[in-house]
Amino acid sequence: MNLKKVFLILFIFIISTLGIFIYIYYPNKYIKYTNLEEGYTLKYPSHMEIHNSLGHVKTIISNENMKIEIYYDNFKNTHSSPLAYMNYSNKFLENNKDHIRELQKTTYVNGKKIHLLKWKRNKLPNVENDKNYYVSAEILKNKYEVYTILIKSSNPLKNTSDYMNIIRTFKIINKNEKINNVYNTPSFENPKEPLNKETMLFLKEYFLENNNLKWGIYEHTAPEDFHFLKTLEKKLDYSFKFLVKYQSFTSGSFPTKEMINAHNNNRHVLLTLQTIHLDHKDNSSVMYDILKGKYDDFFNSYAKDIKGFKHPVIFRLNNEMNGDWCFYSSYYYSKDPDIFKEVWKYVYRIFQSNKVDNVLWVWNPHDISFPDFKWNHYLNYYPGDEYVHIVGLTGYNTGTYYEGEKWRDFNDIYIPMYNDYMKYFNKPFMITEFGSNSVGGNKEKWVNEMFSSIQKFKNIKIAIWWNGIDWDSNMNPARVYRLDENENIIQIFKDGLKDYK
Repeated sequence: MNLKKVFLILFIFIISTLGIFIYIYYPNKYIKYTNLEEGYTLKYPSHMEIHNSLGHVKTIISNENMKIEIYYDNFKNTHSSPLAYMNYSNKFLENNKDHIRELQKTTYVNGKKIHLLKWKRNKLPNVENDKNYYVSAEILKNKYEVYTILIKSSNPLKNTSDYMNIIRTFKIINKNEKINNVYNTPSFENPKEPLNKETMLFLKEYFLENNNLKWGIYEHTAPEDFHFLKTLEKKLDYSFKFLVKYQSFTSGSFPTKEMINAHNNNRHVLLTLQTIHLDHKDNSSVMYDILKGKYDDFFNSYAKDIKGFKHPVIFRLNNEMNGDWCFYSSYYYSKDPDIFKEVWKYVYRIFQSNKVDNVLWVWNPHDISFPDFKWNHYLNYYPGDEYVHIVGLTGYNTGTYYEGEKWRDFNDIYIPMYNDYMKYFNKPFMITEFGSNSVGGNKEKWVNEMFSSIQKFKNIKIAIWWNGIDWDSNMNPARVYRLDENENIIQIFKDGLKDYK
């Protein structure tokens, strides 16, 4: 063996040991990519670029007209399986008015069973170079592990070779378990639209320069009416500075009267707009319809009314998007979180065009993704630093009323979530809504732990308790989140809130 070969072998061994991804150029204009952490190799066209900023979630290979996403899921020690994954991931095809299935079959590549699916949807005119032609290959490794290659193209994939030349190169290799996750180094870039003076001062006071946690509450009667809330606050000897208001397309318009009422009572509102209909209309096409311009009148009117309000609005668009209970989740839209991001940016641009200068944008996933698949990972939904002022945290102790649920202490929820978010976002945080059920454990202990722990999370600037009840289908209380559930809970809150006056 000559000296050059020895050095080449040594070089490959060293970078493999360090966990650096390997790229080998071939004369046939394909590049070999090796992912040692997840255990596979694949060849991709040399005119495409590879992106590993979220290497523990997905690998992206892309150019202007095509995007390849590669996911790895391991369902060992979970209630799911590769078969359940394949079935559930593709339920969006039940909406056959928007999604046209072109191919579905089982085949084998390099000795591994593959579920191959090809579909398309109509072009979205308000998405630049919309990639509306899809192929997914779900590659079964064993009874626990599955890989997914998702190909999106702006041009029709007419020839099998357009996608199979890539899929056929996929090979499973031994993993290097010592590799650390790859993630973006947090940056800080505020949205570029100017804020009016009052809103800029508000952002600084409560988020950028605030070192003392502020509390808020969701109480469904406020801010329309303050009678019940003020009675509750008198018992607690505390005035909640922040409130929550939910809206949908069914709501009709910006709630000017309620926002003015909140302002006159020295309160600020987390205004949550969910782009759905609540009057039993079909919501399966709403996100596509937004990007076709069908809701432009609504958003333009909404933006003008917000600007007319003039005072700061904490604006939360489509929260908990990584939950399949939300009709704006990618579960309904080609398992493609890019649709969510495009809608976010589209609404943002409408606000810009109306010169809205009093809105702080809050991006807010749920702490657990449902389904808990890599293509539905919460980071896939992040529209980018330039479109977000504040990152919202939401994690509930749902208790054990429903089968399969488990009691989660405050620290069980918020320590891992906070630490994870701190890795990815250099933005101020707020807990936009949270609470503890009283079914299945000791709620008093939970609340005491919350008050003793929450002050340690210095980047959380505001925490909003969701003071309500989730009812089951027979209208029995399933999840009782109320802080006025009994006198003991009220007293614990009264004592805990003394430190935050």
